[in-house]
Amino acid sequence: MKYITLIFIFLSFLSCKEKLREPSKEAIDYYNLPTFVNDTLQAVIEIPAGTNKKIEYHIQLRQFTVDSINHKPRSIEYLPYLGNYGFIPSTYSDPKKGGDGDALDILVLSESTPSGSIIKVIPIGVLRLDDNGKSDDKIIAVPAQLAQQILPIKSFEELSLNYPEIRKMISVWFQNYNPKDEITILSFNGEDTAYSIIKKWSKH
Repeated sequence: MKYITLIFIFLSFLSCKEKLREPSKEAIDYYNLPTFVNDTLQAVIEIPAGTNKKIEYHIQLRQFTVDSINHKPRSIEYLPYLGNYGFIPSTYSDPKKGGDGDALDILVLSESTPSGSIIKVIPIGVLRLDDNGKSDDKIIAVPAQLAQQILPIKSFEELSLNYPEIRKMISVWFQNYNPKDEITILSFNGEDTAYSIIKKWSKH
């Protein structure tokens, strides 16, 4: 009887563990949040600045999980992310139109922010890449709130004139962070191009 009770407790534990993996009804659907709130762009952060673990948002589970390769946690074997990396909600880069099949990527230049943070941002440019023959655009942005800003800039011109080294650092990082991919920089454009790309891939 004692062993039967222990087995029952163990099975109950496994059952509870499985339930934890399922998304709760209250879990935020980050992927389908509004792209803009009161005309201000939103960004969902997956990977905090200054870290190397490849964290991605799992759409079905509505959780942020570390990506894995061959059952091993995936880590970027290069310098840490230069900014907070994530995606723009309610966007989809349609492969039928030359996209990569994911939400539009974004790099927010600010202090390190936890995974799952939702930040209102100002797009200041876009780094346009060719990743193994596929279009791969990276929107570059700064926080809209003054308290979250670390760079006193609001445009691509200010970035280029006042921080040309940062432009170079971003370009070099994305071109070299994954040696397994053939990445070519196509162009580094300003906020007008960034907004047009966001509008192109917006689902609404």
